[in-house]
Amino acid sequence: MSDEIEKTDDEWRAELTPEQYRVLRRHGTEPAFSGAYWATKETGRYLCAGCGAELFSSAHKFDSGTGWPSFWQPAADRAVATETDKSHGMVRTEVHCARCGSHLGHVFPDGPRPTGERYCINSVSLTFAPEE
Repeated sequence: MSDEIEKTDDEWRAELTPEQYRVLRRHGTEPAFSGAYWATKETGRYLCAGCGAELFSSAHKFDSGTGWPSFWQPAADRAVATETDKSHGMVRTEVHCARCGSHLGHVFPDGPRPTGERYCINSVSLTFAPEE
C-alpha cells in the first residue's frame, strides 16, 4: 500500500492515549462490554484510531453478543490485513489496519452470511464518523 504510515514507538506513545497505545501498538484487548462502540447502532463509518483510515461501515455491523463491535466484512478489500496470532495458548487470526499496522482485534469464521466472518474489533482501536 503506497500510503503506509510508519512511526517510531515514541511517536505512537505521544499521539495515543495509554489505553489506545496498549491495544493498538501492544496487541492488547479491552474488556468485553466496556468499549464505546459495542452497542452503537448509528449509521456511519468506523476509522482507525491510529491513522484515520476507513476500516468498517455500520452497514456491515451486527450484534454478535460478544461485547465487542462486530462486522461481517471490512469497508474495502484492502482496509485491513491479517496474520496468524499464536498468543495465549491458541491460534487465531489477528486483524490490523493495513495502513498503519495498528492492532484492531481478531476475525473468526462464525459470522453471518454472506461472508460467514466475524471481525471482533476493540472499540478503542476505532473512531466513529456518523453519517451526515
